[in-house]
Amino acid sequence: MKLLADIERNHEALIAIRRDIHAHPELAFQEQRTSALVAKRLSELGLEVHAGLGKTGVVGVLRSGTSKRSIGLRADMDALPMPENNRFAHCSKNPGKMHGCGHDGHTAMLLGAAQYLAEHGKFDGVVNFIFQPAEEGGSAGAKAMMDDGLFERFPCDVVYGMHNLPGVPVGVFGFRAGPTMASSNRFDIVINGVGGHAAQPHKSVDPILIAAQMVQALQSLITRSKNPIDTAVLSITQIHAGDAYNVIPAQAVIRGTLRTYSVEVLDLMESNMRRIVTKLSEAHGATGELQFLRCYPPLINWPKETEFAADLAEKLFGADHVDRATPPHTGSEDFSFYLEKVPGSYLFIGNGEGDHRADVYEGIGPCELHNSNYDFNDALLPIGATYWSKLVEATLTA
Repeated sequence: MKLLADIERNHEALIAIRRDIHAHPELAFQEQRTSALVAKRLSELGLEVHAGLGKTGVVGVLRSGTSKRSIGLRADMDALPMPENNRFAHCSKNPGKMHGCGHDGHTAMLLGAAQYLAEHGKFDGVVNFIFQPAEEGGSAGAKAMMDDGLFERFPCDVVYGMHNLPGVPVGVFGFRAGPTMASSNRFDIVINGVGGHAAQPHKSVDPILIAAQMVQALQSLITRSKNPIDTAVLSITQIHAGDAYNVIPAQAVIRGTLRTYSVEVLDLMESNMRRIVTKLSEAHGATGELQFLRCYPPLINWPKETEFAADLAEKLFGADHVDRATPPHTGSEDFSFYLEKVPGSYLFIGNGEGDHRADVYEGIGPCELHNSNYDFNDALLPIGATYWSKLVEATLTA
């Protein structure tokens, strides 16, 4: 695998940045320290720095030549509200917060590309380095930056994002055109019945009984209300009702999530869910209300831009390091908001099997995302930075 020599020489410095960010994780829209670190480094490199987009987002602008052609590269910065079990020196110093998804590595890789392009880049146009807050937990930092005028202030002809993928060999790139990650949606269902004594259920309207039937009815939508080849995942994750052994409660609450790869299937599922909640409750003499929140739209990669990005990876690293048919993920990503407005693609880079960790835990298998034993693989830093740098030069050919 041929890496840019100047980036390889900077590997230890990138590791230091990555581990510093890992040791000081910050949650969505709280990335004050991380944003300041990013802004300081970009300023040192001579980039035009704009802070405060989407509250804690940062954009670094690098211009070369006279062309107005432009490209956006995005890295996410936020951590997760979870404990870290690792024992290495750079483990989280903030209890209950952890970089369990590799955003520390994404940020360091993009900073590595910014340094190379600022010092050695050969391109004609504008590069917008987008350091985004609040990707995790449905916070939609991407939308917050867009609402603050991201693409109006920093126009991008094309935009790319990258995420590490545990269980895939180090440095293997994954690409997929079309639907790649699912929409993320939350729902709350409130069933109002009539409470009463558990010994006299005929004098009550039992919301727990209705809730039990409703869970089954909602799951039937997956197999009976849509085309079988259209994917949807509906998971009930909470049911709350009652406080005593001998009391039928007046209310039951059901909560969960729905994932789809298209807005059309999402519209269909939401409509049918609303019908079941209302009519099934009415059939039992109760009332039912569905509160449905659309968090992230489906992430749909643009075919032309995806093929361009995959071709470049193959030229740089060889066909054996490129997977052009990475399976779609039912997880979600707010990079989808960018792709609704600007052509581009979201790609993946293998993070390995977990043997890169300084304190390997026996028998836990691959170092998975959102796992308390996760750590980003520092071997990826020069690979990702090299790819970003060459993607800019290939897109903005002088």
